Amino acid sequence: MSYDLFRDYLPAINYTKKNLMDSDDPMWKKKYNAFMVNKVLSFYSDTLMLANEMNRNYILDKDMQFHFLLNSIRKKKRYSPFLKPEELRYLDVVKEYYGYNNEKAKVALDILTKDEVKLIKEKLFKGGTK
Repeated sequence: MSYDLFRDYLPAINYTKKNLMDSDDPMWKKKYNAFMVNKVLSFYSDTLMLANEMNRNYILDKDMQFHFLLNSIRKKKRYSPFLKPEELRYLDVVKEYYGYNNEKAKVALDILTKDEVKLIKEKLFKGGTK
């Protein structure tokens, strides 16, 4: 059976509130990546302090960390702030054209349409292969 951070652990902590560690399968505890769970939860203002608390108490068992987050975080759908691969492809184009850093380029990509990004890419084309 596969154990996925975004399909299993984070939905359980954020909104299903399903206790995965009490199942008969011991792999749930073994595959739990506390660092990545805390990293993802640190992106949200309402879970930042709880994720930081778990980072401070990294020595705790994985099931204790999971139970703390499961029972402390309010039930809410939280969507991952990670960029999709097709957006990452155009990040360098926007950075070069506008002279932005990564954060500003990500914001610009949210605003720009696909046609505008395509036009910017054509303007930056220096010859050779695309």
